[in-house]
Amino acid sequence: MRQTIWVVLGAALLTFSCAQAIDVQQFVDSEPYGFWNGLWHGIIAPFSFFVSLFKEDVAIYAINNNGGWYDFGFVLGAGILFGGSRKGRRRKKED
Repeated sequence: MRQTIWVVLGAALLTFSCAQAIDVQQFVDSEPYGFWNGLWHGIIAPFSFFVSLFKEDVAIYAINNNGGWYDFGFVLGAGILFGGSRKGRRRKKED
């Protein structure tokens, strides 16, 4: 069983290491995305993922982001959509 897993992981590594690299600079707009766009992209991430399965021009994460603030907004937006930390506090008390 373990040997099969290692063979599959090795084959996947060899296959994916040959993937074509794309120059990101050709996709960068003049104005980078910031916190608010990151928040919006985090909220619509599940929908973007579903659409990206069928359309190549749709991505989940913006290439032209503004670093940490975009990342913070994206994570915050994804947390808002999935209930954030509210679900962690809903544990039933054991008697």
